[in-house]
Amino acid sequence: MRWIAVLLVLCCWRANGQLAIVTVPDEPTNIDSIKQQLKKYHDCQEAECYVPQLKHQAEVAIRFLEESAATAKPGDKLAIVLDIDETSLSNWAVEIRDDFAYVPTDSNLCVALRCGKAIPSTLRIFKEAVAAKIAVFFITGRPEGQRTDTEANLKAEGYDHWDGLSLRPEDHPKTQTVSDYKSGERGKIVASGYRIVLNVGDQLSDLAGDPQAEHSVKLPNPFYFIP
Repeated sequence: MRWIAVLLVLCCWRANGQLAIVTVPDEPTNIDSIKQQLKKYHDCQEAECYVPQLKHQAEVAIRFLEESAATAKPGDKLAIVLDIDETSLSNWAVEIRDDFAYVPTDSNLCVALRCGKAIPSTLRIFKEAVAAKIAVFFITGRPEGQRTDTEANLKAEGYDHWDGLSLRPEDHPKTQTVSDYKSGERGKIVASGYRIVLNVGDQLSDLAGDPQAEHSVKLPNPFYFIP
């Protein structure tokens, strides 16, 4: 056994007399380091940071909106669809409070306190649509029981009117995916005679499924994932 101990010491000894640290190959980045990166990403102002990327995606969405309005035929009923959380309203305060964990009681309290803050670039998309007389529909995964607080929060943050607000029924099938729910709600909009020219969300599940909008724009959100 003694020779094994000597061998281990020799293996870890550098030529300069310093002990070497043997690291783990391909070890994932420490979660605390990732959280610090996310905070920096949220707050910085370079082109690759959160707010500038939000603005860039909004510019793309508005160009699509303008093109659709300019080429619309008489009688066309144009519509856009907006997600709410991290698309229209930011819940950054509760995300930081809970250290990026999802704590249902805190999330529900945030809704009840109407703590969501308008994301300026999305508010601009909303106002551009209203000015162009394009109908605005919100589709959110929030439960139906949060309708009153959701409506009040949206209005307080400048989303002053809309043509439809879909919240997820309390009795929805437990196997129903977000994509199935949201595409189903878009289907209802299309069935009522609208052309959905733009869909904006922070998750790919906000945009997936049929019918799809003529243009779909994903906003940045590395803070959480909804499949």
